[in-house]
This record gives sequence, C-alpha cells and structure tokens, in this order.
Amino acid sequence: MSNTFDTYINIYKKRRLKMKKILNLVAVAGIAGIMLMIGACGQTGKESTGESSQASGTKVLKVAMECSYAPYNWSQPDNSNGAIKISNGQNEYAYGYDVMMAKHIGKELGYEIEITRLDWDALVPAVQSGQVDCVIAGQSITSERLKSVDFTSPYYYASVVTLVKKDGKFADAKSLADLKGASVTAQQNTIWYDICAKQIPDANILTAQDSSPAALVALDSGKCDAVITDMPTAKAALVAHPDFKLLDFEGDAENDYKVSEEEVNIGISLKKGNTELKDSINSVLDKMDKTEFEKMMDEAIKVQPLGV
Repeated sequence: MSNTFDTYINIYKKRRLKMKKILNLVAVAGIAGIMLMIGACGQTGKESTGESSQASGTKVLKVAMECSYAPYNWSQPDNSNGAIKISNGQNEYAYGYDVMMAKHIGKELGYEIEITRLDWDALVPAVQSGQVDCVIAGQSITSERLKSVDFTSPYYYASVVTLVKKDGKFADAKSLADLKGASVTAQQNTIWYDICAKQIPDANILTAQDSSPAALVALDSGKCDAVITDMPTAKAALVAHPDFKLLDFEGDAENDYKVSEEEVNIGISLKKGNTELKDSINSVLDKMDKTEFEKMMDEAIKVQPLGV
C-alpha cells in the first residue's frame, strides 16, 4: 500500500512540474507579445509628432493656418494652381501666399508639406503643444507673441491700411483725423484691433471679429464704417468687393497708424527652443528679398478665387 501511495505522489509531482513549465512558457510569450505591442504603439506615437517621416522616408513639415485669410491662405475645392489638400478637411485644398511659401520652404529643405486648418486663436497653442511644427498664417512678430513662441525672420512686410465703402461718408478720408468718429472693427488678436483702432480719434470701436472675412462682411453689410487690415488683405478684398475703397496713409507719419517695425513684420512661428527648424527655415528666407515676397504675393492675389 505504501509503494502504491509513493507512486501516486511521484506522478503528481511530475505532472505539477510539467504544468508549471507550461505556464512559465505561456507567461513569457504573453509578456513578449505585450512588449511588441507597446513598441509598435510607441513607434506610431513618434511618427505622429512634428517633422515626421512617411514610409517612403520623406520628411513631413506640419503647417497650420486658418485657410480663410486671403490672400495669405484660403480653401478651395480642388488642387488647381498647386493647392495642397487640407489634412483635417473634407476634400478641401489650401492655397494662397502662405501655402506658396510653405511649398518653397519644403522644396528647399526636402520636406513634404502637410496643411492643418485651425482657428486663429488655436494657432499658437497648436505650436506650443507640438500638434504642428509651425504656423504660416500671416502672423505679426509681436513682443506679446514672442512670449509664447519663437519666430523666423520675416517672410513678408505688411503695412497697415483701412477699408471703407466707396459710397460711405469716409470715402474721401486723407488721414486718421478724417476718420474721426467712425465705427471700426478688425480681426481679433491682431495689431489692427489691439493697437491701431484706438488711434482713430473718437472711434466707435466695435467688437473684434473672429476672422478677416467676418470683418469684411461687417463692412459690406453696413455694420461698421471702416475695417483696419494690412495691404495684402485689403488688395484681395477689393477683388471680391469692388464697392470697397482702400485708404493708405503711409508716407505721412503724422497722419498714419503708429506701429513698430516688429508689428508689421510677418513671420513663421515655431515652438520655443526649436532652433534646428528655425535655423533651417531662416536659411531659405534669408536668400529671399522683399521683391520676391511681393512677386509671390501678387501671384496669390491674382489667382485668389472670388468670395474668399
């Protein structure tokens, strides 16, 4: 009886040892599988950040803009003139001066350009968070913005002008003094609204508009007497609104808007500390001059669709 019991015990121990080995193998295999999954997820996350590379090895520069700020940028239904598909749009393409500049930079540096459409107030946070690599959207290089992001050298120099209706009471204004008492507006968080509007004597400063097109609609509908903007935006507006008149007081220091050079210099914003990308982009911009900038801007205005 004792021998039989011992035999059963030995068989039980062997089976238990065999089962333990099997379980250990299963555990090791499971851990290996999990590590492979984590590695794959980590790689995917890495590729989703700025300056990523596609399977082909091409570097991608993620650029944000409003896609509604002609002639700097706008959206259109096709890729005519070399427009780029908007990554977060529905079969829409972006074009304009900013896209033309982005493509030029991409060509010089070996990047493929990816366009992300964002609201004006979401542009700086997108750069700060790393959602995009840079913003090319007609941003002035202001000291306030420099607290949040870095900027490249200027890629355009924009003077400040005023738009009024041809048949309005301020159509013959020759200076800021002649705009006294006008109801004015401009796009929010711009030097036009924050700095320039209050320089008009006794101005009735209306609520800032969400976008440049919204400001133009306010003027067109008679909700305001004047809209403050920059020269390219005003020129583009005249194409879409032939009943508008552009007032340019430049050259008359006493009667023009008082703005610093930095406030009319338009730059490309990047995440603070991203000196590698900043230096790379500057290496392209520094080879260009104001004449080339103006030529590119004139081309953008020329091909701008009506109504954008």
